[in-house]
Amino acid sequence: MRFEISKVLDAIEGRVCTDPSLARAVVDLAEVIRWQNLDGGRPASLLRLGMVIDALSRQIGEDSVPVYAIVHRALLSDADLTSNERMVVRRWADDGLVEVLDQPGDRMLEVADLLGLPVLTRARLDGLVGRYPWVGQAGRVLAPVPGAGGPVFIAHVGGGQDPATGSRSPAGVKVLSRKWRCPEPGCALFGGGGGGGAFADLAAVDRVPAEQPPPTLRTGAPTCPRHGARLSDAGPRPRTAVLAVRIGGLVRKRFVLTETEPVAIGRAPDGPGGVTLGQWLNDEARRWISRSHIRLELRVGEVVVTDTSTNGSGVRPGGSMAEHERIALAPQQSRVLAESDLIELYPGVQVGRADDMSSDAKYIPNSVMAEAPTMAMRLPRP
Repeated sequence: MRFEISKVLDAIEGRVCTDPSLARAVVDLAEVIRWQNLDGGRPASLLRLGMVIDALSRQIGEDSVPVYAIVHRALLSDADLTSNERMVVRRWADDGLVEVLDQPGDRMLEVADLLGLPVLTRARLDGLVGRYPWVGQAGRVLAPVPGAGGPVFIAHVGGGQDPATGSRSPAGVKVLSRKWRCPEPGCALFGGGGGGGAFADLAAVDRVPAEQPPPTLRTGAPTCPRHGARLSDAGPRPRTAVLAVRIGGLVRKRFVLTETEPVAIGRAPDGPGGVTLGQWLNDEARRWISRSHIRLELRVGEVVVTDTSTNGSGVRPGGSMAEHERIALAPQQSRVLAESDLIELYPGVQVGRADDMSSDAKYIPNSVMAEAPTMAMRLPRP
C-alpha cells in the first residue's frame, strides 16, 4: 500500500505549481487536507488534495489541471500527516511548487486577485466584496464538499458551481511583466541573493527561476511572500504563449512556450521539455505520429510551427474542421500560426493556443487518485 500511495503522491505533485500561466485555481492546502468529511478518513491526508484536483478537472473539462497551493507553515511539522506526507510537502516547498506562509488566507486572495483565478475554500468571504469585488461573481469562490463519487463544488457567495476565471488585476499585469530576485540566498520562488560585487550580482540574476509566482505587494512594493524581503527588479519577463493539446475532443495538457526554449511535441520526444502524447493515443495514431512530430517556437511574439515528422501535419485556419480549408505541412516545412489556428498532427489530435481550445467531448478524466488504495478513500454513497 505504501508503494501505491507514493505513486499517487507523485501524480499529485505533477498538479501543483506556482506558474501564473498554468495554475487554474488557488487553494489553501492545509484546509483541504484537514477536511475529513471529504472521505471520512484520518484527521489529515494529503490524498484529499488529489480528490479536489480531480473534482476541478471534471468541472472545467480538462485533464492535467494544476492548482496554485498555498501552505500554512505549521503543516510542515503536522503530526497528523505521515512522515512521508510531511517529507513530500517540504519537498514541494523547497522546489517552489507551493508557497509556505504564516497567513495563507490573505495571500490566497491576493494571488486570486492578481491572476484572475477562482478560489477553492470553505471560508465565507462575503465581507470582502468591498475589497475584492470579484468575490461576488459567480464561480469565483467555491467550496469543495462531499458528493457521490468524490467532491463537488458549491458557492457560498456569488452563485454558480463551475470555477470561473477573470481578468488579471492592473497590479497583476504590472508585476508579472517583470522578473524579480529575492535577496535571501536559495529562495525557491524568486532565486537567491549573493554576495556583493558586479559578478556576484550577475550570477544571482542567472539563478532567477524562469517561471515565478506573483510577488506580494506591501505598500505597493513587490515583496517575497516567503521571506518578507523586498524584491529587486531582474529585468523584463520573456514573452510567453500558453498552448494546449486536445485529443479526441478533450484538452489533455497545457504548456508554456517561451522565446528561449522551443518545444517538441510527438509520440515520445527526446530530451527535456517535450510534450509526450503517446499515453493518450490509439494504436493507429501512434503509428502515424512520429516520436518528435512538430517543433514550436516563439519568435518576436509569434508562434511558429515546424513539421519534424515522417508523415506530415496540417494547419486548421481559424480552427475550422472543414477538410477543404486544411493546409498541409510537409516534413521540415514551417508556418506562422494565426491567432485561432490549430495544428493537426492526426485527425482528432490538435495543438493550439489555450484560450482557443476547449473540450467538446464527454469523457471520464484521468484521475490523479488512480493509484490510491480503496481503503484510503471512503466516499459517500450515491
